[in-house]
Amino acid sequence: MKETVLLYAGMGVGQLVPMVALAKLFLRHHLAVTIVAVEPPMTWGSSSKVISGFASANPSISFHLLPTIPIPAEISHCPFDTMFDILRGGNSNLLDLLVSISKTTSIRAVVIALFCTATLDVTKKLGIPTYFFMTTSASDVAVSLQVTVLDRTLSTSLKDMGRTPINIPGLPPVPATDINLGVHDRSSDSYKARVVNWRRYLEADGILVNTFVELESKAVKALRSGLWSSKMPLVHCIGPLITQVEDNSSEPKHECLTWLDSQPKGSVIFLCFGSMGAFLQEQINQLAIGLENSGQRFLWVVKLLDDPNKLLESQSEPNLDSILPEGFLDRTKDRGMVVKSWAPQVQVLQHEAVGGFVSHCGWNSTLEAITHGVPMICWPLYAEQRLNKVILMEEIKIAVVMDGYDKGLVRAKEVETKLRWLMESEGGKALKERMAAVKAKAAEALGEGGSSSQSFVHFLRDLVELDGKKMELN
Repeated sequence: MKETVLLYAGMGVGQLVPMVALAKLFLRHHLAVTIVAVEPPMTWGSSSKVISGFASANPSISFHLLPTIPIPAEISHCPFDTMFDILRGGNSNLLDLLVSISKTTSIRAVVIALFCTATLDVTKKLGIPTYFFMTTSASDVAVSLQVTVLDRTLSTSLKDMGRTPINIPGLPPVPATDINLGVHDRSSDSYKARVVNWRRYLEADGILVNTFVELESKAVKALRSGLWSSKMPLVHCIGPLITQVEDNSSEPKHECLTWLDSQPKGSVIFLCFGSMGAFLQEQINQLAIGLENSGQRFLWVVKLLDDPNKLLESQSEPNLDSILPEGFLDRTKDRGMVVKSWAPQVQVLQHEAVGGFVSHCGWNSTLEAITHGVPMICWPLYAEQRLNKVILMEEIKIAVVMDGYDKGLVRAKEVETKLRWLMESEGGKALKERMAAVKAKAAEALGEGGSSSQSFVHFLRDLVELDGKKMELN
């Protein structure tokens, strides 16, 4: 009987996508895999369709979707705090599932997403080794741990420090404004919830990070040095793990891919801002004007945000004629395409026609851009994306920033200027060359004998006593 590893993705597609890629690694090493997710609240959109799609495409992986736990309406939380509460409240459902699975197979380990810290209460009770899978950067893990230190040593809120640089081991100086917005106010529920959860990283048996050593060598060295705690778990860099495009000729080809087939090589700028990346009407107007005036070819995924307080909630599909400037679609039809709400991002980024990526800098999107060698223009929106912008620009030097993102509105002139710079200037050409070099290093890390491949094998050896009886390692 194969031993099983259970991967607990919590809530959100952003966690599920890399979890599926991780599951395939375990399958290659002869372990059975079960992926568990929690159904989000109704207003956030259902995960059942996404889970069904993953299950259909990956019949070797078992999937379970746990019901959401209702949170009383009178409790006022930011969306991320609500997520923590739902995951904590779902521990009883997860416990029942683990007990049920353990009746038919041995659960070798539970690997949990970064938001699922409350899961440690369940797995400790059952005596199951538990590992975090960080779907953010190693730099973000370092920042999270440093914030728990600052919580004890700093009495000032980050929001009051402006652009004061914060010194974090393994990172360039990070302006206070570029640290996760959820911890800017020490008195907020968001701050308190995150600090409590981040401290629990040290309770795991190990930490897997979706990065590779060559990309974030300084941050990884700092994490492995024990600077934050003498009990720091072992850190294993096993990325970049991204969604692999399945060869499924029975599925209809997305219209944007057909359009890309007719575009010159490296000529199209792809603008896409993640599963939650929606904009208010004024920003959509400015972005459209900038795109039109730039003269560049573009593929733009548009989402309209009606209420900035409902960022995580499901957005209605926009009517393009009503939200875009009058005549925009007609005037740009020969060099641009606008897609409502969603596009097959990985397939777009690997298309030879794509020569640039305007992104929110979510880590999944960043790794997809690196894997396919597409240079980036950073437009951070939430969570740790401002930090990612700092690392991509200052440390790795494979991106530039869209100025104004932190002022609430990026102007059309800035959009026009940055797109022209990327596609037409010597600086843009140099940026593309640096990204090509990083792409090559990413491929090497995942290749035979590469740093990430070796790190995953070392992790398995840490997990399993290799005395010739447990399992075969490739």
